[in-house]
Amino acid sequence: MVYNSDFFIADDPESSQGIDSELPTRKGELHLRFYLPSGDEFALPATGIREVMQQEVDRITAIPNASPLLLGTINLRGQVIWVADLGQFLGDSAVLNTERAEIPVIAVEDQETLLGLAIDRLGSMEWLDDEQLQMPLFVADNIAPYVQGEWVLNQEENQFLRLLDYGAILRSARWA
Repeated sequence: MVYNSDFFIADDPESSQGIDSELPTRKGELHLRFYLPSGDEFALPATGIREVMQQEVDRITAIPNASPLLLGTINLRGQVIWVADLGQFLGDSAVLNTERAEIPVIAVEDQETLLGLAIDRLGSMEWLDDEQLQMPLFVADNIAPYVQGEWVLNQEENQFLRLLDYGAILRSARWA
């Protein structure tokens, strides 16, 4: 058994004053940042993400006569789900490289609908302040319905982090 006085909170208020000051305060919500093949950076709220995985390309089963936006299906612990090329769905100018061993896939879920979104590369999980989220200024019409807002990363270099609405992506008529 481990006995260490550092694990116990003292009853004395003066000795526990430093506890709160050591914990960083997080502002906003947790988001996953990621990149499309063109290098454009997007974010999804962690609350809508069921799983993030590195999927082996040969484990994605192509389905004949399916939409070109769909790469195929995968088996996620006994549940078959579609995997979509998110870049193609959003009209990204660059093509997703499928000539590699693994592709990052973000499984998003909304109202019991599950979809895998294939991307170019993963970024980091970060707490982003929703109060700093702005309405997007220069967003192409084809992706505007799926963008909830953007954070300005660097105004001079036109670098923005766009927040995607995973529910709108799942309910899109483009899948038909």
